[in-house]
Amino acid sequence: MEEMGHYNVGFGLDGKGVGESDPEVAELLKRELDRQSSTLQLIASENFTSPAVLAAMGSVLTNKYAEGYPRRRYYGGNTVVDEIEELARQRACALFGAEHANVQPHSGANANLAAYMALLEPGDTVLAMRLDQGGHLTHGSPVSITGKTYRFVSYGVNPITEMIDLDQVADLARAEHPKLIVAGATSYPRVIDPRPFREIADEVGAFLMFDAAHPAGLIAGGVHPNPVGLADVVTFTTHKTLRGPRGGAILCRAELAKAVDSAVFPGLQGGPLEHVIAAKAVAFGEASKPDFREYARQVLVNTSYLAQSLAEEGFRLVSGGTENHLMLLDLRSFNADLTGKQAQEALDLAGITCNRNQIPGDPRSPFVTSGLRIGTAAETTAGMKETEMAQIARVISRVLAHPEDRDVLLEVREEVKQLCAKFPPYPTDSPLPGIGQAVSKSLED
Repeated sequence: MEEMGHYNVGFGLDGKGVGESDPEVAELLKRELDRQSSTLQLIASENFTSPAVLAAMGSVLTNKYAEGYPRRRYYGGNTVVDEIEELARQRACALFGAEHANVQPHSGANANLAAYMALLEPGDTVLAMRLDQGGHLTHGSPVSITGKTYRFVSYGVNPITEMIDLDQVADLARAEHPKLIVAGATSYPRVIDPRPFREIADEVGAFLMFDAAHPAGLIAGGVHPNPVGLADVVTFTTHKTLRGPRGGAILCRAELAKAVDSAVFPGLQGGPLEHVIAAKAVAFGEASKPDFREYARQVLVNTSYLAQSLAEEGFRLVSGGTENHLMLLDLRSFNADLTGKQAQEALDLAGITCNRNQIPGDPRSPFVTSGLRIGTAAETTAGMKETEMAQIARVISRVLAHPEDRDVLLEVREEVKQLCAKFPPYPTDSPLPGIGQAVSKSLED
């Protein structure tokens, strides 16, 4: 089995992986690792986890069924997983300054739905950001179970500034008297300050939930305002800027702990994924270190530099810039006929992975769009800095100026491959350590 990076593709306890027993799956895993290592990963909701996180996810904990919570399980043999889950909860609370943490949600969507279940009754009114203005499906989209279960009223951005219209939020809150106000977004390039939302919620007697799925790592790294202590409930994912495994978590005040825990289990989920919870514990530990704070700072530097460089290439930045890990490009300023779908597909062929995205007031459908969402969290993890951001802006511009020119796309793909070779996410200088060694090495001071 060919070694790829710190680990053999599809590694096992001995580090040998699945190659000997299932070469077909191993080959597919190898191809995906090749793709991640040789192309630019600019999707704002993706990152590269550490070998320690990968090791925990590939551990024997996947064998254990553990319905319930530490010391309150419905199965036997949970002594070790109780300690692991309790460690993850303690680390999450310490990292964000929370009174209580639930680390069982399988995803951010599950975390959001559990938070709604804990605070609301079906049909209750919720005020949240509209999807086409930067919100998330679970903020009440009609196609989501959230929009089918609760009565959502949507706020958006100011059409001039393209920033959240807090006057509109306040006016809607006074008119609709929501039981819950949701702050947070999935495609919004600016900092969301929880304080004005708290003031509005207090004025109308509403709960406040902050969906920190995207900025969780920036919050942990000290470069984004922390909503914990201001919001009644904070939900987040562990796999975006936090650089952990795919999954979700919920933070809340102590008096809401029972309601939140009951909503997750037995309300929504059965047995938790203890191997993923162990990986969450590893990620929380990594995020508590000084070098993670430097990482978060560099994410902001890289995003700002890439945004500026793209603006110089002729792209219009939604809201005029960025203050976090992502930016939204309005492609119409570069080429009025170029759609987000066309741009995404051309960039993909050129080895640049990002996603099309609606922009505020977009005349095109969510499947076609007039914009692109670009993030820097993953390539910052790989080690890229300002010089590389300028190069990335140039190749994006070159591709989108000639989206149907196959020769240009192939030339850029080769340039991208050479760039990525200098910043491999999983360097090839050593094989995967044993699982215990990988975790221990990750958490060394």
